[in-house]
Amino acid sequence: MSDILVAKRTPQIAIVTIDRPARRNACDLAAWRDLAAAFTELGRDRTIRLVILTGAAGHFCAGADISEFAALRADSATGAAYEHDVEACYAAIAALPQPSIAAVSGSCVGGGCALAMSCDFRIARGDARFGIPAAKLGAVYTIRECNLLISLVGLANAKRILYGGDLMDAAAAARIGLIDERVDGDPIEAAIAFAETMIGNAPLSIAGAKLVLQAIAQGTLDHSKPAIEALIDRAFDSEDSKEGGRAFLEKRRPNFSGR
Repeated sequence: MSDILVAKRTPQIAIVTIDRPARRNACDLAAWRDLAAAFTELGRDRTIRLVILTGAAGHFCAGADISEFAALRADSATGAAYEHDVEACYAAIAALPQPSIAAVSGSCVGGGCALAMSCDFRIARGDARFGIPAAKLGAVYTIRECNLLISLVGLANAKRILYGGDLMDAAAAARIGLIDERVDGDPIEAAIAFAETMIGNAPLSIAGAKLVLQAIAQGTLDHSKPAIEALIDRAFDSEDSKEGGRAFLEKRRPNFSGR
């Protein structure tokens, strides 16, 4: 039975929950793989307009499950194989064509931080605690993970977080740009409210904007150009493009289908 639960809050909103409360939702290898599979599958679902990633029982994710490291990350070779699956999970989240939001409470540490950073946005409850304790574990945060961190908080703050390995609260995380909003209530409900206008907008437009912005941020424009141009052409030729024009002229809200 998978520890990754996928449920539809509405026909357009999917909630992905890491359900390993005994470990504060720290992910074992199976969970990393199941998360990647869940986001890949949701990306193919044209009815979904928003995906929220969260954790069960008051915690987001305490990172990787260290209890299996002795067996699965015993040396550099097995460690590299393990990290390949972890980074495939981050990549699947980042590649989701729909908007994604991490709804964070409690622990958001190490690989859990990278999961949140792989989402488009992060909404955190006041009790959330963020940190990357790699320096306290004798590990090195990977290139992808460091790139995610720098893109949000800048080089100086990234150094402070990685060199110190200490936890910060949600207020501090908001000040440096690690999260988008700090809330007092349910972060899932806050995430839905945050994305209200996005849900009604054209899915192909959002997918295209996401692809372009990520390519710019990651310096991969040349590599991504064919995919970007194909998506631009698809949007131009789409029924949604026609619907957007009709709705504008008729002074009504458009009804986009993603086609």
